[in-house]
Amino acid sequence: MQKLGFIGTGVMGSGIINNLLKADYDVNVYTRTESKAEPLLKKGAKWLASPKEVAENSDIIFSMVGFPQDVKDVYFKDNGIFAGLTDGKIIVDMTTSTPTLAKEIGEKAEKINVKTLDAPVSGGDVGARDGKLTIMVGGSKEAFDELVPIFEIIGQTNHYFGSYGAGQHAKMANQIMIAGTMTGMTEMFVYAKAAGLDMNAILKTVSGGSANNWSLDNYGPRVLDGDFKPGFYSKHFLKDLRIALDESEKMGLDLPATKQAKALYEKLVDDKDLGNDGTQALIKLWW
Repeated sequence: MQKLGFIGTGVMGSGIINNLLKADYDVNVYTRTESKAEPLLKKGAKWLASPKEVAENSDIIFSMVGFPQDVKDVYFKDNGIFAGLTDGKIIVDMTTSTPTLAKEIGEKAEKINVKTLDAPVSGGDVGARDGKLTIMVGGSKEAFDELVPIFEIIGQTNHYFGSYGAGQHAKMANQIMIAGTMTGMTEMFVYAKAAGLDMNAILKTVSGGSANNWSLDNYGPRVLDGDFKPGFYSKHFLKDLRIALDESEKMGLDLPATKQAKALYEKLVDDKDLGNDGTQALIKLWW
């Protein structure tokens, strides 16, 4: 069985790694603070001291970090992934990042006969924990075909969209949709509360009709419980919206609803300093 490497053991990464360990894969992990990986190490993962060491000791190397600059650091620094790669390995960046950076990584990897995938995911902490993520993939079709069995362990849906960056473009389309459902859910609660409605009853009623959606199912109960722990960090969602709008501008598109969603999350993250709350914390702009 191939040895796997995984760089990034946050909310999402930990859930994915757990499922790989359950499937009896050997998994080398790296995170900047070893203690944060301790729960995974107790389950059989092996901590290595740098992304370079993970690449040297793994056949397939996954990364899932926070921001595009983190991706650059993990891949291109002296102790990064590229410093430890050899012919025939596969790298898979699952970070939601820019299509341009995905292409840069892919083209650099081609020169050393390393196959690359950009494979961002959707499904939040619950999807990562339960192995029910949606995986949007760009890059090497040969690598995608080889990794389908692994993708089926960590996700319930995977789709190959095309060459380098196509997975990131698919994720941007997803995030544009999520921007609508998150802002819609938030304003629905704000309106219902102002109208004096029973909040649990309105959640149950709306969830049973045509307005139901994933955000409502997964985050609606958390909002009413006052649970703002991150299934997905607000600061990361704001990053995604900024990327989506940058890419849409390059294509000559105007997306006013997405711009408004970005403005709201900027108030939450930049003005209120709540970027480490989950995306459902948008309600804090009103309550």
